[in-house]
Parts: sequence; structure tokens; C-alpha cells
Amino acid sequence: MMAEVLTLLVFSLLLLFCIVKNVSVLIALFAGLILFTIYALYRKFTFGEILRMMLAGVKEARTILIVFSLIGMLTALWRAGGTIPFIIYHTVSVIDPKFFVLFSFLLCSLVSFLTGTAFGTVSTMGIICMMTGKTLGIPDFYLGGAILSGVFFGDRCSPMSSSALLVSELTGTNIHRNITNMMRTSIIPFILAVAFYAVFGRVESSLQVTSKKLALFAQSFNLTPWVVLPAAVIMLLTLLKLNIKVTILCSIVTSILVCIFFQGMSVYELLRCMVIGYRSEDAKLAALMDGGGIASMLQTMLIIAISSSYFGIFRNTNILNRIKEWSFMVARRSTNFAAVLVVSVITAALSCNQTLATMLTYEITEKMFKDREKLAVFLENSVIVISALIPWSIAAAFPLTTIGAPKSSIVYAVYLYALPLWNLVMSYVDSRRGDKSVI
Repeated sequence: MMAEVLTLLVFSLLLLFCIVKNVSVLIALFAGLILFTIYALYRKFTFGEILRMMLAGVKEARTILIVFSLIGMLTALWRAGGTIPFIIYHTVSVIDPKFFVLFSFLLCSLVSFLTGTAFGTVSTMGIICMMTGKTLGIPDFYLGGAILSGVFFGDRCSPMSSSALLVSELTGTNIHRNITNMMRTSIIPFILAVAFYAVFGRVESSLQVTSKKLALFAQSFNLTPWVVLPAAVIMLLTLLKLNIKVTILCSIVTSILVCIFFQGMSVYELLRCMVIGYRSEDAKLAALMDGGGIASMLQTMLIIAISSSYFGIFRNTNILNRIKEWSFMVARRSTNFAAVLVVSVITAALSCNQTLATMLTYEITEKMFKDREKLAVFLENSVIVISALIPWSIAAAFPLTTIGAPKSSIVYAVYLYALPLWNLVMSYVDSRRGDKSVI
């Protein structure tokens, strides 16, 4: 057991060092890959077997890597085609800038609930809110936190959510009953988040400066209503639950046509835009609109590939057994939810992605529960949102990278803190009544 503890401790210290020193977490992830390889060798696996473990893990993430590449192209084309400028131009005039942070949280919460996808929401409504907020002069820090909170509201409790479906399948429970429980346990956290953004999210904006920025959009793009078609296509196809790759490809094709026929872009300009992102020669416009492209996703995709390779090693070794034993000790001394929450932090930090963290948390804690519905809602109130609070996790890195917000925005994602903390408090209240796992 000592080898497992030492390996995980060294990896955790490396991650902590990178965060404190503001060094790319890729360095820690590469070091972790070496550490876990050494551990597997210690457990008598051969280099060939270890390599096959890693490749099997990366293979399982190939669809995610493809989707992220497509989203990189899509976000660049939405900028270049005038889709985002059009929506901003016609939205800013009808909202109160002081409450735009709250507006962004509520709007992203609604869209994520309707679509069931955090990544789909941040790639559409999240980008629109961020670009609009920049036009209003609102700092990226505030917008990033509000958007991150909103996109994971529905990712957790929508009937169409893949994470809700994953939890129901793992626990063998009914997804609709789970959603009822999730809604009930999130009412107070949601109200707290709304109150927080209404009070502390108020940002003053200069109407004169905003008007100049809107004029810049009108001068730089052909803002015919046709340019909003790519956004309409992706929203419609997402609601129809079409395959995510097909949905994004349809929006990309629509965006290409919009760029050619309404913005007069050449084939070379389109290809360049899709690879390196939208780049404006006007410095003022560039500050508002530059971004997107496959290049913008490379670091996030590399994080996915490395963290996915871990899964192959975790799955074939006993490196997490010590955590399982420790989690039962935590449950005995506190509450079952406290144990699930602590395990969630560990698995989210080690796995670097929401799906793997959920599977590992379930595997480690599932023997604590006779009532599978309680386990299901505990997973939804912990690992599903905790993953979005880990800076190097894809659940946090992808949304923030997509909208161009700093990692520090995680601090402002108050709903993601309020949900597990509120349920932790309630678990202690319920334990005093004699039930350590009441929901």
C-alpha cells in the first residue's frame, strides 16, 4: 500500500506546485504519466502492457478530441461570420448592463437545462454572453464564473444530460426520480447563487463606450439577420438530440456559407480562421472578438489525452484501493455524503475529466449505500460539479478556454460551491437525526 500512497502523494504535490507557481499543469500531468508508469512497472507490468493500457484510455477519449476540434473551428467561424456580433448588437440595447452577470448565469442555466450539455451551452450561449459582456466592459473574471456556474446547472439535472444518464446507469436508478431529488437538493444553492450575482455581480458600464463598440461591429460586419443561422441550427439540432458531431458539423457548414456569401471571405481566409482562429487587423475589434480555432483547443486536447491514458493504468492496477479504505473511515467518522465529497475531490483531481471522476467515485463509494437513489443524488451533488472546480480538469479547462476566461474565474463560480457545501451541511443535520445519508 505504501507504493500507492507515495505515488499519489508525489503527483498531488506536483499539481499543487504548478498551481502555486502558475506553471502549466501539463508539466505535472507529464510527470504524473511517468510516475504512474513507474508504479505499473513496480507492479510487474511490462512496458508493452503499460503502453496498451495508455492507448486504450486515449482511444476511449477519441470522440471527445474530435468534438473539441470541431468546436474550435465553430467558435472561430461564429466570430468571422458575424453571428456573435449580430447577437451582441441586438442584445445590448435591451438589457441593463449592471445586472448582466446575473443575466449570464440565468441564461446559461436555462440553455443548459434545455440541452443537457455544459460544453454545448458554453460553446453557444456562453460565448455570446462573454462577447456581449466584453462589449459592455465587464471583466472576464466575473463573466467566466457566472457562465461556468450556469452551464453546469443543466449538465447536472437536465433529463437530456449525459452525466445524469451516466449516474443513473451506474447506480441502476430511474433518471426522472433522480432529477426530482436533484431539483429538491439544489433549490437553496440556486437561490443563493442568484442573490450573490444580483448583489455582488453588479458592474457599472459606460454607455458611451458601449455604443462605440457596437458601432465598430456594424462597420466591420454585414449584420443581416441571415448571419444568425449557424446559432439557430446548432440550438435546433441540439434540442432534437442529434449526434453532437453531426450537430456541430451542420453549424460549421452553415457558418462557412455565411462567411462566404455575407462577409466576403475567401477559401484561404476560412481555412486560416478555422485553424488559428479569428484574427482582426483592427486592434479595437481584436480585443473584443479574436479567438477560436483548432489552435485554441490544443492545450485542452492534450490534457484530455494525457488524463485519459491514466485511466488505463488506474483500471488495471490497485492504485486506488487505499483511497477506498480511507473513504469508509471518513464515512464512519462523519457522514456518507462527506466521504463521497472528499473522494470526488481526489478523483476529479487525479482523473482530470468528469466522466472518469464519476466512474471512479462510484466504484470507490458504492458499497456504502443500500439505497441507490441516495448514492445517485450524492454523486450528482458532488463529483459532477466538483470536476468543474478543478483548474486542470476538462470540466473547468474547456469552458473557460472556449470563452476566453481566466482560470481564476473558478473562484466566482459560486453555484458550484454552494451546491456541495449546502448538501454537506444538510448531511450533518440529518446525521444528528440518526440517518447519515438522508437526502
